[in-house]
Amino acid sequence: MSTFTAFTTLPGKDASDRLGAALERMLPEPVGVGVFEIEDGKGQWEVGAYFTERPDEASLALLAMAFEAQPFVVSEIPQTDWVTKVKRELTPVRAGRFFVYGGHDAGRVPADSVDLLIEASMAFGTGHHGTTQGCLLALDQLANDGFIGLNVVDIGCGTAVLAMAAARIWPNKVLASDIDQVAVEVAKANVAANHLAGQVDCVEAAGFDHPVLRDKSPFDLVFANILKGPLIGLAPDMSDSVSKGGYVILSGILDEQAEEVIDVYLRNGFNVVERRMIVEWTTLVLKKT
Repeated sequence: MSTFTAFTTLPGKDASDRLGAALERMLPEPVGVGVFEIEDGKGQWEVGAYFTERPDEASLALLAMAFEAQPFVVSEIPQTDWVTKVKRELTPVRAGRFFVYGGHDAGRVPADSVDLLIEASMAFGTGHHGTTQGCLLALDQLANDGFIGLNVVDIGCGTAVLAMAAARIWPNKVLASDIDQVAVEVAKANVAANHLAGQVDCVEAAGFDHPVLRDKSPFDLVFANILKGPLIGLAPDMSDSVSKGGYVILSGILDEQAEEVIDVYLRNGFNVVERRMIVEWTTLVLKKT
């Protein structure tokens, strides 16, 4: 069965939310609607819908005009066995001492590596993205420099690959949190698959807003591989939640956004230790002064 997508862009969150709500009332009904800010600093938002039947393009055109959005782009996506496709296309990733792989590549794990299993069906955060690679390489460098994380948290953990990496090399329990309950369930499944139950605790939380995180604060290492906007919004809480001399590893930052993020964190009591660019993505290692 084919899936149909319809996407448009327009300025402003309020108008985008209202357009998303209008899409949900269309016939045929979409099976899903998403509203996302485009992280390019231009204030544009993307609104998209997914359909199991071809959408009424005349209705989409009227909605675009009513909300002063760009014309919808409608595409047909043929049925695909995505798990098989991911298994075929995702190769293992080596990032310093860390080796991230799927179960189909279990026979390729190097003997000298710290291995992290992420199944293809749970593929966001597999280590292939430049942000995850950058964070793993930054963690590897901190460990090489003699740092030992005693109180570590992964904010916006996704698959929990970063939390699990820290738990593999250091003895103390690591926390992992995400604002999305589905991500938390995926993280828990990955923790179990990597035999790290009891070493990585996963909780649903927005930023540091959770009793467990507040009780464990301040942390000596925080991962936050999210996006520029949330990273900037988290800066004051990050300053309050990191111990003096502690580190933060930030990513999800486009190269051209890095200076803005750095400026905010400098004003919140951090210094830049390392800046690493992979393709179009920047990873920052900062130290609390």
